Amino acid sequence: MAQTPVIEIRNLHKAYGPLEVLKGVSIRAERGHVVSLIGSSGSGKSTLLRCCNLLEDSQQGEIFFDGEPIIWRGSGLSRRPGDAKQVRRVRTSLSMVFQQFNLWAHMTVLQNVMECPVTVLGEDRAEVEARARQLLERVGIGDKCDVFPAQMSGGQQQRAAIARALAMQPKALLFDEPTSALDPELEQEVVKVIRDLAAEGRTMMLVTHDMRMARDISDHVVFLHKGRIEEEGPPEALFANPKSERLRQFLAATAA
Repeated sequence: MAQTPVIEIRNLHKAYGPLEVLKGVSIRAERGHVVSLIGSSGSGKSTLLRCCNLLEDSQQGEIFFDGEPIIWRGSGLSRRPGDAKQVRRVRTSLSMVFQQFNLWAHMTVLQNVMECPVTVLGEDRAEVEARARQLLERVGIGDKCDVFPAQMSGGQQQRAAIARALAMQPKALLFDEPTSALDPELEQEVVKVIRDLAAEGRTMMLVTHDMRMARDISDHVVFLHKGRIEEEGPPEALFANPKSERLRQFLAATAA
């Protein structure tokens, strides 16, 4: 019997007024798999990720989390999630890492990692602190617990953001261009952490411009173009033998 995917999206449509950004996208993230979303700027990658986490409202289509369908109220541009408790439950099980880190500037790194498990999940502070310290060690910044974000490099801040996401013990991790704000040297620090998470069998959905990382860590790669899936498949097929002309052009441009 096939396992239920952690995330499943069927025929998703998303528009900002008259501008249609997603035009019937269907995607699955199987348990323990890494799905990478690639494509040029404006193709709908980040919007799709934000719709997964219910940070953006979609106008048509279904979203399932662990087999549970999201409940909707209204239709078209008025459609919204209909169950606030379900939204909270889904968001606490889907941790998102953003391009710009989004750490709280007035908190130390340790406090940043502890905040959500303590205040949102109501977990024991001492247990959360022990887990947070362990996670910061794991991403290579265990010595930065008492430092504020502004005192760290971009690569260190992004690794702290990943530790914060992991502290929620999520069923899946969503990464939205996690290395694009970093210079190449700092980028490799973050790439190493993401590779390690993939090797552990974490369920992840990743929007990335890093084709080498997408090729090396993904179980499935989706190429979006103008709000539609132009091509998808295992990375060895997609990168070695692209079928669509648009994907061939995109890969040639990113390799240049």
